[in-house]
Amino acid sequence: MKSPLLAVTAALLMLGATSAANAKGCIKGAIVGGVAGHYAGHHGMLGAAAGCLYGRHHAKEQEKQQQQSQVNGQGKL
Repeated sequence: MKSPLLAVTAALLMLGATSAANAKGCIKGAIVGGVAGHYAGHHGMLGAAAGCLYGRHHAKEQEKQQQQSQVNGQGKL
């Protein structure tokens, strides 16, 4: 039962990280989350999925802040 779940999870992670915009932050988050999940009860795949989602969210937030600072910076010139 564990093997099909791992295969489905891996496939979903690969499909979610196909475009460059979505992959930004996902790889780093998945690595950190996978290691943390492994050491916190052998839930590496679950940790990797959660880390990927958090990494994507964090990357989007940083991108928004950069865009806002560029707009504010151009208005001061």
